[in-house]
Amino acid sequence: MLINQELERTLRSLRLSGMIASLPARIQQATDGALAPMEFFQLLLDDETTRRKDRLFDRRLKLARLNPLKRLDNFDWSFNPKTPKKIVCELATARFIAEHENIIAIGQPGTGKSHLMNAIALCAIHAGYSSLYFQIHDLIADIMEATATGQRKSLFARLLKTDLLILDDLGFKRLKYDDAEELLEIIMRRYEHASTIMISNRPIEDWPKTLGDAATTSALLDRLMHHAHMLSFQGKSYRLEENALAKNKKEL
Repeated sequence: MLINQELERTLRSLRLSGMIASLPARIQQATDGALAPMEFFQLLLDDETTRRKDRLFDRRLKLARLNPLKRLDNFDWSFNPKTPKKIVCELATARFIAEHENIIAIGQPGTGKSHLMNAIALCAIHAGYSSLYFQIHDLIADIMEATATGQRKSLFARLLKTDLLILDDLGFKRLKYDDAEELLEIIMRRYEHASTIMISNRPIEDWPKTLGDAATTSALLDRLMHHAHMLSFQGKSYRLEENALAKNKKEL
């Protein structure tokens, strides 16, 4: 059933696109006698609310730089039985963000750290929080570019404002002293104001080598670990297993 143009214009002027999309079907339901007047009105409001939530999620997902395919429901928990599933599922409720707590995820490459931290961030967006993902060296490069182009203040505003900041691949390369100082500034300014996830393939005792300075590492860990959930990932590499399977298929 079509709605008349005047009603559609009115709904558009009120920015009720969710109602526009669902109104013909709801009218048909009401006409068939399946909906009482109040139920009809409530369903229209629900349709509009759902549409707005979906749009907000899409906007936040785009800004977050996350991988929408790395979710909890497609993670293979059986591959590495020691993966801390219970803790991950609890963190996926996003309650840790409300408490301004952090997560430190440490383990060998390919053991599922980035996938599960990405999944937690997606859950946070569903819960209404903003998220922002960076690989450490991409972040440092962006800070250098922003500083050179006069956009440093704007970039730091994004880094400090987001509810959940995910920093991946700490330890992949050794940071220069100035770069480590930039990272420390971000952690210090977010301390007890917002949540941060730090992902590393290096044990914490190796972080002074990665950051290039013991004092900087101590200051960073002091704030990062104060309200932190520590997650350890052990086992085989998912990527190596996938590569081996792909190779076997080609040989068959």
